[in-house]
Amino acid sequence: MTDEGQATEAAAANGGGTIDPSQVDANELAKNMAQATDEQLAELMSGPMRDQILGEIFRRMSEHFRADAAGDTDAVIHWQIGGGPDGGTSDFETVIRNGGCEVHEGFQSDAARVTFKIGGADFLRLVTGNAAGPMLFMSGKLKIEGDMMFAASAASLFTIPKG
Repeated sequence: MTDEGQATEAAAANGGGTIDPSQVDANELAKNMAQATDEQLAELMSGPMRDQILGEIFRRMSEHFRADAAGDTDAVIHWQIGGGPDGGTSDFETVIRNGGCEVHEGFQSDAARVTFKIGGADFLRLVTGNAAGPMLFMSGKLKIEGDMMFAASAASLFTIPKG
């Protein structure tokens, strides 16, 4: 395991205070997520690092956006990530418009083209390429509201790290 992998594992084990998520390489994170158990990921996503982890993932979403694949796509995507420490969700919004991608914490628009509802551990697996959206949907771990055809192609708008 790399130093980053050990740091990520140590942070999960000790309550999370030892790493800066912005310093973790996306591909390295994907490898670490592949090795983690669902229980470890659920614990990580209900602990003190949850907000930092989600904030960093959504911050990087704009960096991983593929404007070439988006074309003239105009869409608002709502994300409801469950499994928080209080049993609630963390809400994020992705706005794809004019060849760009903006991300907001919370919902700034009431009208989303699609809403994804997913637990924290499954979300980590999804965004690190360690779980397929269609399989999560078919197993009931990913709930989708809105434009199902757009939902099926949304992942192609982003470069997904490979573990």
